[in-house]
Amino acid sequence: MQDFIKNILQDIRVDLTDEFDKNFERKAFFDKPWPNTSIPNHKGSVMMRSGKLRRSIKARETNNGISWSSSLPYASLQNEGGEVIVTEKMKRFFWAMFYKSSGAVTKTKSDRNVRLSQEAQIWKNLALQKVGAKMKIKQRQFIGDHPQVRQRIEHVVDLNMKELEKTIFNKLKR
Repeated sequence: MQDFIKNILQDIRVDLTDEFDKNFERKAFFDKPWPNTSIPNHKGSVMMRSGKLRRSIKARETNNGISWSSSLPYASLQNEGGEVIVTEKMKRFFWAMFYKSSGAVTKTKSDRNVRLSQEAQIWKNLALQKVGAKMKIKQRQFIGDHPQVRQRIEHVVDLNMKELEKTIFNKLKR
């Protein structure tokens, strides 16, 4: 019986880890799409810029369950949404992204630097926030409870039950 439960937990871990990974491809939590980024003409998903978050998700089996976690400090903020306080380091990053997106190499006020793209304007607005200001991060859930999660668990348990029935039937047949 212990092996039976262990097999079920392993199968659920593999199946759901794959489904949670597919959420990054779907750009949604199963059937609930993630909110769009505020950066216009942004290519790709906010959650897939480097792929670190996707690769950081690890599943761990215990005697009676499975838990998923990430070592990245921002994983729970993305998964659940919330607020973050602007730091001086964030402001430096925002300014760097502003200069990169505006094509500016220096801080001079040439015609080229004055005409800002929408993306550059967004980075500038972020950089102009005061240290200590609160920024709202929209929820982009990738792990958690969902009707499809429960459905996948039921499917795995059903398959394992049928396998157990076959094994018992074959042993009784001998």
